Amino acid sequence: MKIPLAIDASFFSDLLVNTTFYIMRHGESVANAGRRMQGRLDFPLNDNGRGQAASAGQWFRDKKVSRVLCSPLVRASETATIVSTVASFPEPEVEPLLIELDIGKFSGLTLEEAKDRFPEEHQRFTYLSWEGVSDAETVDQLIERTMAAWVRLKTVAKDSGGNVLALTHGGTIQWLVRLTFGCKSWMPLLTTGNCGIFELTVKPTLPGKPAYLHWKEINLIPGDPDLLIPPVF
Repeated sequence: MKIPLAIDASFFSDLLVNTTFYIMRHGESVANAGRRMQGRLDFPLNDNGRGQAASAGQWFRDKKVSRVLCSPLVRASETATIVSTVASFPEPEVEPLLIELDIGKFSGLTLEEAKDRFPEEHQRFTYLSWEGVSDAETVDQLIERTMAAWVRLKTVAKDSGGNVLALTHGGTIQWLVRLTFGCKSWMPLLTTGNCGIFELTVKPTLPGKPAYLHWKEINLIPGDPDLLIPPVF
């Protein structure tokens, strides 16, 4: 797979029809409810998370989606299954590139526990985010992986001739979005709520010329926002 130099308007110049990419975070998991950072630990949805996914499915009922891709982690794949069932979308396909970032030694901890056990790295975390945690996935690794994910999403859109839903995680969404703005560092962070939807519309212009790009929605939350909790990776 050839990795592009940037996820910009020129990257999308070979899309021939108007295309929408829906990037969505999973519903609330058992660990989210306990304020625990998950990373690649595999926690299921709780009942609230399943309700959030069903509300998202209702939001999607009047949308057209040709393919649904999801992270292999159960909180994402379960959310994708619920959304697809409610919205009558195709069966989700597992895409490993959409997995959550590896948060290293902070996995499974609350922020307070991380501060107590790893005070120096927690202090770096406050201004460097995950780049300050020694064994977490690095910015360079995240850029390479999420650029590859965009190549995959664009290929799926071209092959299907339609819109694509990618069901993924808060940390991965940070980079899927920020790469379209040319960001190469963690700051500033985006809010990524449970079942938050990010909607990118891509419209072709002239043959071989950069496409018109528009982030139409940023962290849209279907359903009752009072049910949400603060986002945790």
